[in-house]
Amino acid sequence: MKATINGAPSFCFVHIDLEPGETIIAESDAMASMDAEIAMETKFNGGFFSGLLKKFLGGESLFVNHFTNKSDRARRVTVVQPTPGEIRQIDLNGQALCLQPGAYVASTPGVKLGLKWAGLASFIAREGLFKLEVSGSGTVWYGAYGGLVEKEVDGAYIVDTAHLVAYDPQMKLKAQLAGGILSSFFGGEGLVTRVEGKGRIVMQSRSLSGLAGWVNPRL
Repeated sequence: MKATINGAPSFCFVHIDLEPGETIIAESDAMASMDAEIAMETKFNGGFFSGLLKKFLGGESLFVNHFTNKSDRARRVTVVQPTPGEIRQIDLNGQALCLQPGAYVASTPGVKLGLKWAGLASFIAREGLFKLEVSGSGTVWYGAYGGLVEKEVDGAYIVDTAHLVAYDPQMKLKAQLAGGILSSFFGGEGLVTRVEGKGRIVMQSRSLSGLAGWVNPRL
């Protein structure tokens, strides 16, 4: 299997060349194009009950699509995300990564899609009680609206609630005011997420909520 990310950073798409018999799993509606010899099979996202939990608690699709090369030579499938922005690839070897709802694009069969309790802080910040956790061994492609910025945290770091895309599972999330009461609400920042611990976080340079807030008054 060979994958190349193109269109970076604003309009990413991923060409995945599958060898005979190889399979990738992709989010519902992620496929943009594929060779005719590739077979697509739609399945529940981890089984019926697991799929329901991921949909209603983790903000993910109830179904995922499996793309398998049924030919005797390499064939290509191209996957995208619904918003303009960057897509990144991460290779897991027994590790795990927590993703915000909608960040998952595709993965190889050795990757497990599960749910992780995110805490009341995430719920207060309107990001849901659970996050999607990818774990196991294999490759994951994930993305977001805008560019992606990775940072190693050792202690505490403040992120706007709409800009946190991914983080290591050992990181703790807390919701807090950006500053004092007046500056938080009249300064336009409101609640922010305080990330504590030692590990990696990934942030997006833009937010859909920010875009919607800018567009709506102009409609």
